[in-house]
Amino acid sequence: MRAQRAAAGPTTADGTPFTLGVEEEFLLAGSDEVPAVRPGADVLLAGGGTHTSEDPTVLHGELLTSMAETATGVCTDLGQVHEQLSSARARLRAAAGEAGIRPLPLGTPRVAGPPRSASPGPHYGRMRRLYGHLVTQSETCGCHVHVGTFDREAAVWAAGYVRPWLPTLLALSANSPFYKGVDTGYASWRTVMLSRWPTLEIPPHFSSADAYDRAVTALQRGGVLPRGCNAYWLVRPSYRLPTVELRVADTAATVDEAVLQAGLSRALVHTALAARADGEHPPQVDGHMASAALWTAARHGVRGPALHPFTGRQVPAADLVSELMALLRPALRAAGDLDTVQRLLARVLRDGTGADRQRATERYGTPDPATTAPASPRTTHPAATPSPS
Repeated sequence: MRAQRAAAGPTTADGTPFTLGVEEEFLLAGSDEVPAVRPGADVLLAGGGTHTSEDPTVLHGELLTSMAETATGVCTDLGQVHEQLSSARARLRAAAGEAGIRPLPLGTPRVAGPPRSASPGPHYGRMRRLYGHLVTQSETCGCHVHVGTFDREAAVWAAGYVRPWLPTLLALSANSPFYKGVDTGYASWRTVMLSRWPTLEIPPHFSSADAYDRAVTALQRGGVLPRGCNAYWLVRPSYRLPTVELRVADTAATVDEAVLQAGLSRALVHTALAARADGEHPPQVDGHMASAALWTAARHGVRGPALHPFTGRQVPAADLVSELMALLRPALRAAGDLDTVQRLLARVLRDGTGADRQRATERYGTPDPATTAPASPRTTHPAATPSPS
């Protein structure tokens, strides 16, 4: 029954398509890859922080002045996602160039640099007061995918459904093996660094939007979250948008890898809502097992072992990718995304993640095949990509 519903297409009950939006975070660095200490606002002043009718993408400052964020507009297909991500990266690169710096698509800084400072503004000021030294020690960049659900109850339900698969999405996106000159031994050191923050983990299952809101309010009252701030969970309903936001992935080394995360994320949410319509319950995964699976994905990436979220057994990470694809195939086919996702996924499994390619470059000077492959209509074009690591 789930496959039949999914085959009806990536739409809500009234035929509205499940929309997509992607936010990408980047390090700002000089030519030597040392993170810049100039305010991120310099980039926005040069490149424009608002969208236009011709270009719906936006540039933002981020938590630290050595970071910046891009955001697409609302997209309905992966072709739009690719086009807007390419445009946003090009805008950011041009704006950063005006300030004498460049954006790096890395989850953590490879090279040590001077002390960082938090960005100005009341929100970041509240975070500095609450979290102290943790703020300036959180120079990490991720790729966040918003999938439109048009209903907050549906967003909370979908978040519960995708919980077991967040480690697999992380394994496919791992792009932070180095930290300030050290090979950490992890595929995603960003995930380990973020685990120091309260709620920055796979969330518990919530039975309703009201239950979710009560939990967040309790954390705010308890002094764990700033007032008015959403929890930092790796999947959550957005407070600002009618979406569910998947926040587990490292920032993507290439546009194609960000598109892969977008396609898989939408298919997961689509599959979740089809299961909800069929009267299914979200899969039950123990919180400790979910945390262990996330750590395993951060440690080994997609070429090593993984912890199966349902059996608790160690399996090859590639086997979990195959299991995920079997689950998502009806939704991907209905959205017209199957061929694109299969092609982009095959490339990651063949060439490795950003973490694998960073290590290959470090050890052997091996060119990154993702940045040297011939361009195609849905392949990252070098002119639209920040300078590779």
